[in-house]
Amino acid sequence: MKGEGQGWEAVLRPGPPWGVLESQRCDMPNAFARPPDYDFLWPHLCAVPFFRALLRAVEARFYQDLPMEAPVLDLGCGDGDFAAQAFSRPLDAGVDPWHAPLCEAARRGAYRLVARADGAHLPFADASFRTVISNSVLEHIPALEPVMAECARVLEPGGYLLFCTPSEHFTDWLLGARVLGDGYRRFFNRVSRHYHCKSPQEWQALLANYGFAVERWWYYFSPRALRALELGHYLGAPNLLTRWLTGQWVCFPSRRNPYLRLLERLLRPIYEAPLPAVGAYVFVVARREGRSRPLAR
Repeated sequence: MKGEGQGWEAVLRPGPPWGVLESQRCDMPNAFARPPDYDFLWPHLCAVPFFRALLRAVEARFYQDLPMEAPVLDLGCGDGDFAAQAFSRPLDAGVDPWHAPLCEAARRGAYRLVARADGAHLPFADASFRTVISNSVLEHIPALEPVMAECARVLEPGGYLLFCTPSEHFTDWLLGARVLGDGYRRFFNRVSRHYHCKSPQEWQALLANYGFAVERWWYYFSPRALRALELGHYLGAPNLLTRWLTGQWVCFPSRRNPYLRLLERLLRPIYEAPLPAVGAYVFVVARREGRSRPLAR
């Protein structure tokens, strides 16, 4: 794969009102933001199963007003679909431990460079990036400590780590848990491949061990949104067949598709709802402590 190979060789050659920990908003520029009125829901519905589309569309909106200065690393980039949808231009680098998704990310052109690596062994020099993002990835990594250490190493002092994960409330409102109790909660976390569902305070304590100060955090995904995600895990089974037969999750990604229009009508109120006081997911904005170099003009 040309794009993936070139990226690998190049590497090896040398918020919101709730949960705010710091009220001051950072005014650093975000050169990767979409236009202010950009709609993330419909493009995601045309690309991935609806439960994932809803979650990723909500998350994509958050990044538009966050400090993202190049160079930017996407830790756990997967197939690059999220970066291609969320940002107006390619990010500088994406890493993932799996070869096939990286090839897809290279084909999408979501990154200027891709590299096959895990988060505990990043193939970059110290202080290589000014921003690291990790979108719904850290919950899938059993040992977080070496990953946090690597994020701190490759970030410049003053650089930002932006990430989101399931919160400690992830299983609180599952429909299946009403009948099956904690056994269902454990099952749903297992099928979601979650090793961690930490609270904001737990993240703050962990990050502090590696020189990060949490500037702000917020919950998102209300009980209603979580139940849509839960049902989508079961109702999205036809998408697996479509993916196997065509290589795409959605077989007819068009406004002429009545099923997609119905999904949009049902999900848009959830997508546009205000942030909940408590949510199934948490978004964290952390800054590596230390003096940063002046912004490029």
